[in-house]
Amino acid sequence: MSALENRVALVTGASRGIGRAVALELAKRGAHIIALARTQGALEELDDAIRAVGSSATLVPCDLKDFDAIDRLGLAVFERWGKLDILVGNAGLLGPTTPLSHLDPPQWNDVMAVNVTANYRLIRSFDALLRQSDAGRAVFISSGAGNKADLSPYRGLYATSKAALDAVARTFAAETQNTSKVKVMLVNPGYVRTKMRAQLMPGEDPMSLPAPEEIAPKIVDLCMPDWTETGGILDIPKGAVQRFREPV
Repeated sequence: MSALENRVALVTGASRGIGRAVALELAKRGAHIIALARTQGALEELDDAIRAVGSSATLVPCDLKDFDAIDRLGLAVFERWGKLDILVGNAGLLGPTTPLSHLDPPQWNDVMAVNVTANYRLIRSFDALLRQSDAGRAVFISSGAGNKADLSPYRGLYATSKAALDAVARTFAAETQNTSKVKVMLVNPGYVRTKMRAQLMPGEDPMSLPAPEEIAPKIVDLCMPDWTETGGILDIPKGAVQRFREPV
């Protein structure tokens, strides 16, 4: 029996990069994947890859800024499965690299909507379903950008959004720690060979960076029923978990 057989996993931003790699790794371990992304064609390619490793997927073409759609998805998951075992909040926007004072309000709103508010809405819609699992796991892809001692100039919007996401996830961990079997973790993936990284550092040799497929197993390990910690950040470059409370 596969480790995640009969478990349902929702992955946002599943059509490319880290999200796609995580969705495939979850599928290889036996989970049914609810794959959420904006691009229908890329989702269909992911579906083919998931079938090739012997698993199955439900495709959800959706813009995460459509918060009502997140609520509808929560209802659909409840009606079909009555639970959610794994939530991976991966989707994110980099936003403009520019001084804070040069940002247009719509740019600020878009990044905060996807990187922060959408994850809150996912928690709002799926908290009860995660609690129905015997080992609910929620993992949010963050960054080192928001918790550096010296923040980088011109990346304030992205850093602010990831710092806010960290606070959301850690609060969710604290609120579920003593009342459920749900475990909540953050991940700092470090520099990875993704489209977002290429957008930020166009002159960088992408082959000098790890591929998403190389780090995906470490992220999926946090989704396993035997994972026991909550409220920490897995810092993949350091190979360690930054803890804010003792493991439970």
